[in-house]
Amino acid sequence: MNDTTHGIRIRPGNLADAPAVLDMLDSAVAWMNDRGNTEQWGTTPYSKKPGGVARVEGYLTENAPHIAELGGTPVGALVMDSGPSPQMPIAPAEEHERYVRLLVSDRRYAGRGIGAALLAHAVEETRRAGVELLRVDCWAGGGGELVAFYERNGFTPTERFLSGAWPGQVLALRVG
Repeated sequence: MNDTTHGIRIRPGNLADAPAVLDMLDSAVAWMNDRGNTEQWGTTPYSKKPGGVARVEGYLTENAPHIAELGGTPVGALVMDSGPSPQMPIAPAEEHERYVRLLVSDRRYAGRGIGAALLAHAVEETRRAGVELLRVDCWAGGGGELVAFYERNGFTPTERFLSGAWPGQVLALRVG
Protein backbone atom coordinates (compact mmCIF):
# COMPACT_ATOMS: atom_id res chain seq x y z
CA MET A 1 0.00 0.00 0.00
CA ASN A 2 1.08 3.50 -0.71
CA ASP A 3 0.16 6.94 0.61
CA THR A 4 1.05 10.00 -1.40
CA THR A 5 1.30 13.59 -0.33
CA HIS A 6 -2.14 14.22 -1.84
CA GLY A 7 -3.82 11.79 0.56
CA ILE A 8 -4.21 9.18 -2.18
CA ARG A 9 -3.86 5.61 -0.94
CA ILE A 10 -3.13 2.90 -3.51
CA ARG A 11 -4.02 -0.68 -2.71
CA PRO A 12 -4.25 -3.94 -4.65
CA GLY A 13 -7.51 -4.31 -6.55
CA ASN A 14 -9.79 -7.32 -6.77
CA LEU A 15 -13.06 -8.46 -8.32
CA ALA A 16 -15.09 -6.60 -5.69
CA ASP A 17 -13.79 -3.36 -7.27
CA ALA A 18 -15.51 -4.08 -10.62
CA PRO A 19 -18.58 -1.87 -9.97
CA ALA A 20 -16.39 1.10 -9.00
CA VAL A 21 -14.08 0.66 -12.01
CA LEU A 22 -17.06 0.32 -14.37
CA ASP A 23 -18.56 3.48 -12.87
CA MET A 24 -15.27 5.32 -13.48
CA LEU A 25 -15.17 4.11 -17.08
CA ASP A 26 -18.83 5.04 -17.66
CA SER A 27 -18.26 8.52 -16.25
CA ALA A 28 -15.13 8.91 -18.39
CA VAL A 29 -17.15 8.13 -21.53
CA ALA A 30 -19.79 10.69 -20.52
CA TRP A 31 -17.11 13.28 -19.67
CA MET A 32 -15.38 12.80 -23.04
CA ASN A 33 -18.70 12.96 -24.90
CA ASP A 34 -19.65 16.18 -23.08
CA ARG A 35 -16.46 17.70 -24.49
CA GLY A 36 -17.18 16.53 -28.03
CA ASN A 37 -14.90 13.49 -27.96
CA THR A 38 -16.93 10.57 -29.27
CA GLU A 39 -14.03 8.93 -31.12
CA GLN A 40 -11.87 7.72 -28.23
CA TRP A 41 -14.30 5.38 -26.46
CA GLY A 42 -17.50 5.98 -28.43
CA THR A 43 -20.82 7.04 -26.91
CA THR A 44 -22.00 3.82 -25.26
CA PRO A 45 -21.30 3.57 -21.52
CA TYR A 46 -18.44 1.11 -21.00
CA SER A 47 -20.60 -1.13 -18.81
CA LYS A 48 -23.09 -1.49 -21.70
CA LYS A 49 -20.53 -2.31 -24.40
CA PRO A 50 -20.39 -5.94 -25.50
CA GLY A 51 -17.68 -7.55 -23.39
CA GLY A 52 -17.11 -4.43 -21.26
CA VAL A 53 -18.05 -5.98 -17.92
CA ALA A 54 -16.16 -9.19 -18.68
CA ARG A 55 -13.08 -7.19 -19.72
CA VAL A 56 -13.04 -5.28 -16.42
CA GLU A 57 -13.61 -8.48 -14.44
CA GLY A 58 -10.68 -10.03 -16.33
CA TYR A 59 -8.49 -7.04 -15.56
CA LEU A 60 -9.27 -7.44 -11.88
CA THR A 61 -8.68 -11.20 -11.75
CA GLU A 62 -6.07 -11.97 -14.42
CA ASN A 63 -3.82 -8.90 -14.32
CA ALA A 64 -2.24 -6.73 -11.61
CA PRO A 65 -4.93 -4.22 -10.58
CA HIS A 66 -4.37 -1.29 -8.25
CA ILE A 67 -7.04 1.02 -6.85
CA ALA A 68 -6.47 4.62 -5.76
CA GLU A 69 -8.60 5.77 -2.84
CA LEU A 70 -9.29 9.10 -1.20
CA GLY A 71 -10.81 8.71 2.25
CA GLY A 72 -11.64 5.06 1.50
CA THR A 73 -13.49 5.91 -1.74
CA PRO A 74 -12.16 4.38 -4.99
CA VAL A 75 -11.15 7.28 -7.26
CA GLY A 76 -8.83 5.65 -9.78
CA ALA A 77 -7.70 2.35 -11.22
CA LEU A 78 -4.48 1.08 -12.76
CA VAL A 79 -4.10 -2.33 -14.38
CA MET A 80 -0.65 -3.65 -15.22
CA ASP A 81 0.49 -6.67 -17.18
CA SER A 82 3.67 -8.13 -18.64
CA GLY A 83 2.91 -6.83 -22.15
CA PRO A 84 0.35 -5.21 -24.42
CA SER A 85 -3.11 -6.62 -24.96
CA PRO A 86 -3.14 -9.33 -27.64
CA GLN A 87 -6.08 -7.44 -29.21
CA MET A 88 -3.89 -4.41 -29.92
CA PRO A 89 -1.58 -4.21 -32.97
CA ILE A 90 1.47 -3.70 -30.75
CA ALA A 91 4.44 -6.02 -30.54
CA PRO A 92 5.76 -6.99 -27.12
CA ALA A 93 9.07 -5.39 -26.23
CA GLU A 94 12.27 -7.30 -26.95
CA GLU A 95 12.98 -7.27 -23.20
CA HIS A 96 10.98 -7.83 -20.06
CA GLU A 97 8.49 -5.05 -19.58
CA ARG A 98 5.54 -3.95 -17.50
CA TYR A 99 2.61 -2.55 -19.43
CA VAL A 100 -0.18 -0.25 -18.30
CA ARG A 101 -3.35 -1.85 -19.66
CA LEU A 102 -5.79 0.54 -18.01
CA LEU A 103 -5.53 3.90 -16.27
CA VAL A 104 -8.73 5.68 -15.32
CA SER A 105 -9.73 8.17 -12.67
CA ASP A 106 -13.08 9.31 -11.38
CA ARG A 107 -13.81 12.59 -13.17
CA ARG A 108 -15.43 13.99 -10.01
CA TYR A 109 -11.91 14.10 -8.53
CA ALA A 110 -10.15 15.55 -11.59
CA GLY A 111 -7.11 17.71 -10.94
CA ARG A 112 -6.07 15.96 -7.73
CA GLY A 113 -3.15 14.06 -9.23
CA ILE A 114 -4.80 10.63 -9.21
CA GLY A 115 -3.52 9.57 -12.63
CA ALA A 116 -0.01 10.82 -11.84
CA ALA A 117 -0.05 8.99 -8.48
CA LEU A 118 -1.10 5.76 -10.18
CA LEU A 119 1.64 6.13 -12.80
CA ALA A 120 4.22 6.76 -10.06
CA HIS A 121 2.94 3.57 -8.43
CA ALA A 122 3.37 1.73 -11.76
CA VAL A 123 6.99 2.91 -11.84
CA GLU A 124 7.51 1.61 -8.28
CA GLU A 125 5.92 -1.75 -9.15
CA THR A 126 8.05 -2.06 -12.30
CA ARG A 127 11.22 -1.30 -10.37
CA ARG A 128 10.22 -3.70 -7.57
CA ALA A 129 9.81 -6.46 -10.18
CA GLY A 130 13.37 -5.84 -11.38
CA VAL A 131 12.12 -4.65 -14.77
CA GLU A 132 13.49 -1.52 -16.43
CA LEU A 133 10.85 -0.81 -19.10
CA LEU A 134 7.32 0.47 -18.47
CA ARG A 135 5.10 1.03 -21.50
CA VAL A 136 1.58 2.23 -22.16
CA ASP A 137 -0.56 2.84 -25.20
CA CYS A 138 -3.22 5.49 -25.52
CA TRP A 139 -5.52 7.29 -27.90
CA ALA A 140 -3.52 9.72 -30.02
CA GLY A 141 -6.46 11.55 -31.59
CA GLY A 142 -8.00 14.88 -30.79
CA GLY A 143 -5.43 17.47 -29.83
CA GLY A 144 -3.02 14.91 -28.38
CA GLU A 145 -3.92 15.77 -24.77
CA LEU A 146 -3.65 12.18 -23.56
CA VAL A 147 -0.23 11.70 -25.14
CA ALA A 148 0.86 14.99 -23.52
CA PHE A 149 -0.38 13.73 -20.12
CA TYR A 150 1.90 10.70 -20.35
CA GLU A 151 4.80 12.87 -21.54
CA ARG A 152 4.33 15.13 -18.49
CA ASN A 153 4.64 11.98 -16.40
CA GLY A 154 8.01 11.02 -17.89
CA PHE A 155 6.99 8.81 -20.82
CA THR A 156 8.47 9.20 -24.31
CA PRO A 157 6.44 8.45 -27.47
CA THR A 158 7.84 5.49 -29.39
CA GLU A 159 5.52 4.12 -32.07
CA ARG A 160 2.17 5.17 -33.51
CA PHE A 161 -0.40 2.62 -34.64
CA LEU A 162 -3.94 2.25 -35.94
CA SER A 163 -6.45 -0.10 -34.40
CA GLY A 164 -9.10 0.05 -37.09
CA ALA A 165 -9.67 3.82 -37.41
CA TRP A 166 -8.53 4.44 -33.81
CA PRO A 167 -5.16 6.28 -33.76
CA GLY A 168 -2.89 5.11 -30.98
CA GLN A 169 0.47 5.97 -29.50
CA VAL A 170 2.83 3.72 -27.54
CA LEU A 171 4.93 5.48 -24.92
CA ALA A 172 7.83 4.13 -22.85
CA LEU A 173 9.58 5.02 -19.63
CA ARG A 174 12.92 3.63 -18.48
CA VAL A 175 12.75 3.07 -14.72
CA GLY A 176 16.17 1.49 -14.10
